[in-house]
Amino acid sequence: MTSDVSAMTVRVPRPAARILLVDAQARVLLFRFTPADRAPLWCTPGGAVDPGESYEAAARRELWEETGLDRDCGPQVARRVVDFLTFDRVEVTADERWFRVDVEHHNVSGAALTDQERELMAEARWFTRDELADWAEVIYPADLLAMLEETDVHAPK
Repeated sequence: MTSDVSAMTVRVPRPAARILLVDAQARVLLFRFTPADRAPLWCTPGGAVDPGESYEAAARRELWEETGLDRDCGPQVARRVVDFLTFDRVEVTADERWFRVDVEHHNVSGAALTDQERELMAEARWFTRDELADWAEVIYPADLLAMLEETDVHAPK
């Protein structure tokens, strides 16, 4: 029996830190990305962990770079391993660690966006839970509403 190794996709490991940024009205911040090779999608702040960086340090850095907030993101609240195609067209297996940051209010400013983020990030928007439930475009992760509800128990009151 022969195997066709060329048909197998070799995925690159990608550790990543993602943030559930929630305001006092229980809305979550999402960014709309508009890549040329797929439909627009919305996702939370976050990104790849740099070599030698901890997930916690990456979460703080990504939060600052993408929103302008500089603060400790606290403990990890979720973990998931997912396969996807990056905007650079690299097949990855992402080991995502999720953090929740609650704020009273925040005006988003991309403090240090990459060139790619400036090109692909069309807007930032605070979503209510009702909007998440039936939004017309793709929202990542698909179970974001459930993640928010699961982490609500740990949120400051």
